[in-house]
Amino acid sequence: MTDPLFVETPYLQKTDAEVVAHTPEGGVVLDRSLFYPKGGGQPGDSGVLEWTGHRLEIATTVKADGGAIAMVPADAQGLPPVGTQVTQVLDWERRYRHMQVHTALHLLSVVIPLPVTGGAITAQKGRLDFDMPDAPEDKEALAASLNALIDQDLPVSERWITEAELDANPGLVKTMSVKPPRTGEKIRLVQIGQGDEVVDLQPCGGTHVARTSEIGRVSIGKIEKKGRLNRRVNLLLAE
Repeated sequence: MTDPLFVETPYLQKTDAEVVAHTPEGGVVLDRSLFYPKGGGQPGDSGVLEWTGHRLEIATTVKADGGAIAMVPADAQGLPPVGTQVTQVLDWERRYRHMQVHTALHLLSVVIPLPVTGGAITAQKGRLDFDMPDAPEDKEALAASLNALIDQDLPVSERWITEAELDANPGLVKTMSVKPPRTGEKIRLVQIGQGDEVVDLQPCGGTHVARTSEIGRVSIGKIEKKGRLNRRVNLLLAE
């Protein structure tokens, strides 16, 4: 099992680790990972692995068997042998944009308080699909509400609950398509705001900014019909 450093230290950009395995597909498994593995609509992280005299470009990161995290090389080339001490370096600009978009999408689910049927994140934009028969009439008003939440500079933090606590509070789960993992362990909640000003609290394993002001300005792009009761709302970060 890989220690997921990105959960507790999402702003850490570079650290050492040890190669503990290779996957049959040619991935590199470390004992601890800064790199977030693809999941929940968020792409896997990219970057480089460095060791004595070598540099390996990492195209993406995925989940592997037994709780392992595998870094997938951009090109087929020599992998660091098991036991090698390596330095992992994130493509920080890309990861940070994912953090901004992911946090903004949580806020989008606040200003559109409807069940979420899907979502996706890139470094430029994100989208949520809602169980929503009719599209919002005023995109500018929607964007204004979203930016007003961002401007409050709300703290983003995490809490952990048991499966039983989640079962007792099913309203915490906003996503119809992605359910929290049921592993017998505690479930991570991402909270936006604090005290009487908590605006969002939901299960999530992704990476997020520390305060909403870090998101910057956002705009609402296309609102697309994706079925009789499904609307896709696209969100764009300011350049």
